[in-house]
Amino acid sequence: MMNADGKSDRSVVPTKSPNKAEGTAAEAMEGRGRTKGNLLEGNTLRTQGRDCVHSALERVRQVAKEDRKQRFTALLHHVYDIGRLRSAYLAIKREAAPGIDGETWERYREDLEVNLQDLSLRLKRGAYRARPVRRAFIPKDDGQRPLGVPVLEDKIVQRAVVEVLNMIYEEDFLGFSYGFRSKRSPHQALDALTVGIETKKVNWVLDADLRSFFDTLKHAWLVQFIEHRVADKRIVRLIQKWLSAGVLEDGKRIQSEVGTVQGGSISPLLANIYLHYVFDLWVQRWRQKQARGDVIVVRFADDFVVGFQHQVEAERFLAELRERFTRFGLELHPEKTRLIEFGRRARRNREDRGDRGAPGSFNFLGFTHSCGKTRKGGFTVLRQTMRKRWQAKLKAVKTELKARMHDPIPEVGKYLRAVVLGHVRYYGVPRNGPAIAAFRRALGQVWWRVLRRRSQGNHLPWRRMAPLLQTYLPPVRICHPYPSQRLRVTTRGGSRMR
Repeated sequence: MMNADGKSDRSVVPTKSPNKAEGTAAEAMEGRGRTKGNLLEGNTLRTQGRDCVHSALERVRQVAKEDRKQRFTALLHHVYDIGRLRSAYLAIKREAAPGIDGETWERYREDLEVNLQDLSLRLKRGAYRARPVRRAFIPKDDGQRPLGVPVLEDKIVQRAVVEVLNMIYEEDFLGFSYGFRSKRSPHQALDALTVGIETKKVNWVLDADLRSFFDTLKHAWLVQFIEHRVADKRIVRLIQKWLSAGVLEDGKRIQSEVGTVQGGSISPLLANIYLHYVFDLWVQRWRQKQARGDVIVVRFADDFVVGFQHQVEAERFLAELRERFTRFGLELHPEKTRLIEFGRRARRNREDRGDRGAPGSFNFLGFTHSCGKTRKGGFTVLRQTMRKRWQAKLKAVKTELKARMHDPIPEVGKYLRAVVLGHVRYYGVPRNGPAIAAFRRALGQVWWRVLRRRSQGNHLPWRRMAPLLQTYLPPVRICHPYPSQRLRVTTRGGSRMR
């Protein structure tokens, strides 16, 4: 918003909360004016040299932290800064697939400085145009997942915008949000969930799944949520360009007013912003105002788990959550969303009712969570590799080994070593050793069967195969600490489920 001629911009633009929620103090972004003057330059440094680029963004972060109602009016100059565009370009993988224009990382580098100068000038004068993304598909547990491959310059600009906006939103996002955030990982989310269930009075768990989240979020709501914090219309228009660029599939350009294409650097941030306002702030307020028992929440992107002390509150929460999501164009998957009895007292409660069956289990971030016991007989959350993930990976490796059947054994062994190491590094959590050992053993048997089919006269005995497995397949080991240990270190006394 511009003031009268000769006066500087206001750093805060008063506005009304666009979602019109009643009584939602956490979501209301009510603006307030500040003393007129050149405050904006003090906050964001309109003209920057290379030495002050980082400090300028740090000032943005500091202002966002100190004033949660601040709306930033001048952010684009951070995006078209040559140094930031260069860093964004260098962060892109060299072998990344090209978009519809065929521009590759190597070809763009041939005249890098000229290209970046031209891109910067187009951004500055508003001549930058987003291109449609190329449709691609990757395998998924229940079929195929559509992805979009943006052109190289769109990737560069999106990375620059994400870096700038992260300075604001990393101060806004709540502690139980983990997906696609700086210095946060899936294992931190898993640890927070485990510690929450083991230390709080959790008896019921809501295992929820959003149906086609990235394909159904509404652009109009997303833009309004962004405008809670971003008053720079040029940044908002950039995001709108990417949303409306559409997808090029089978030679046809497909545009929609809902959804954001997965594959671009901006998509995870937009998804987090959308769910921050639709889910995070709402559930935070719900458990503070309406819950009488303990409630824990852990969200990783569009996957989340909520734990409750009381069944009545869990059922009421689920009903209200469905209404909340419907209002913003989202839907819980009816078959994958379950309310299960789970926790320290779940087994005893079932026995008191005459139900001798074991408590239920749920899947989260590649692990099946079930109620287990420690060596001393205490309660613990047992995390094991999801059977679907285990089988899918083994099937993919079997297909690859058949294609490499006649390759030299050292080359194939190097590939399998990388597969096992990757599996161990992710699934190597305490008490999951047997599942990892079973995967390594099954992988060795698949390799053995493939080697025996290299020729009709090749009857490789197991006594000769065993040394190969010892040489190329790394041993099973637990490489992650117990959840309470890591969570205590990463939080430094603060809660990751606040």
